[in-house]
Amino acid sequence: MQAPIIVREYARLTTSEVPHPTLDEAQVSETAFDWLCELAGRFRASGASLLQVDGRRWLKLDNFVGVLESPCGQVIEVLPKHRNEGDCVLEARRLMQKLISSALQMSARQTEVASLELYDAPLAEWVMQQFLSELDYLFKRGLRFDYLRIEEEQRYLRGQLDVVKQMRQPPGRAHFFQIRHDVFLPDRPENRLLKSALALVARTAQQAENWRLAHELMGLLHDLPASRDVEQDFRLWRNDRLMAHYQGIKPWCELILHQQMPLAVAGEYRGISMLFPMEKLFESYVEQQLRMALPKGASLRSQVQSEYLCNHGSERIFQLKPDLLLNHAGQTIVLDTKWKLLDAADRSNKYGLSQADFYQLYAYGHKYLGGSGELVLIYPAWAKFDASQPIADFKFDAKMNLRVLPFDLDDAEAAKKLIAQLMKPSNATIAEAA
Repeated sequence: MQAPIIVREYARLTTSEVPHPTLDEAQVSETAFDWLCELAGRFRASGASLLQVDGRRWLKLDNFVGVLESPCGQVIEVLPKHRNEGDCVLEARRLMQKLISSALQMSARQTEVASLELYDAPLAEWVMQQFLSELDYLFKRGLRFDYLRIEEEQRYLRGQLDVVKQMRQPPGRAHFFQIRHDVFLPDRPENRLLKSALALVARTAQQAENWRLAHELMGLLHDLPASRDVEQDFRLWRNDRLMAHYQGIKPWCELILHQQMPLAVAGEYRGISMLFPMEKLFESYVEQQLRMALPKGASLRSQVQSEYLCNHGSERIFQLKPDLLLNHAGQTIVLDTKWKLLDAADRSNKYGLSQADFYQLYAYGHKYLGGSGELVLIYPAWAKFDASQPIADFKFDAKMNLRVLPFDLDDAEAAKKLIAQLMKPSNATIAEAA
């Protein structure tokens, strides 16, 4: 088995020898290189960018993180670029696990079980460990059984006699009974999906504890058939009160069986492959943390889609969708998250800010705030951009103000600190009051 390759966002991959592999440069096999190029083509066809071709022998990854396994068995783990230099693999893995847990909306009990600070395995093994832990817990709570209607021919009478079919029996088979009866079995869509996911985990798990637990649980599901139509069984997954104890395992099952869209991108081969856009993970985490830190009377709405950029005849076109809208004490603030490392000291290069993002926020301000109020861009905090190195506000005009604020992913109090900053009167509000 080939050794796994560990890189991070925007890393460069090549088939040539790399004397000193780092998180930013690594060598892959020619078959894995060709497969990545083919996979990137499928991404482009669906409107996403997985990588860019950098010359004839280099590929440059985009801002997806996760794990990929090529048909030749080459495993590539892509970690978040949380720091510009000196990134620690274990620290990056823990960050990715925390963000994925947030995106899957894990409960407090699940987060405790996940042991995010202690479990330092590659992403695929971590996902399998979460699934197996939830499945083990589910067995202790008890699998849900259901009545399955059986229609068959027997020499004895059991359940109900199917009179119509019995009357159509030829004289030579009159001693057989056409019957139908119900059998209380675990053969239901949810359990079939669990069996399919468990079978995949049992085949691909590399860590001894995951392998042991997977095969132990396989013995308990030995008589249960696997899903024959994964997509249809997920549609039939029930979410009623009697199935409440199944909700914890569903997102992990979706990840393993490649049904969690659009966050996870399905692999097609024997391994567990999944990719996550860091923009979405960061946005989801910031939203969840802000919701938990909201003061009384405040509200937070995500992905609002009520405004359009312009009208064309009788039709409105170019829908505007800010990430978050915060309402408090009669004031509305537009929040937009961006996954990019800024440099608060690099004013000559505009700190790394994008002009297109400013155009976007300007449109949000006019359509959602009526041209007067507070706009906020939220970026991840790091060594060159944190609370101790603020970036001065940007003024579109006397009434509309844009702030660029850091969000520390390693600080449990980051959301409360950000809320405290947002609750302060903005320069635009002060100017309007004056």
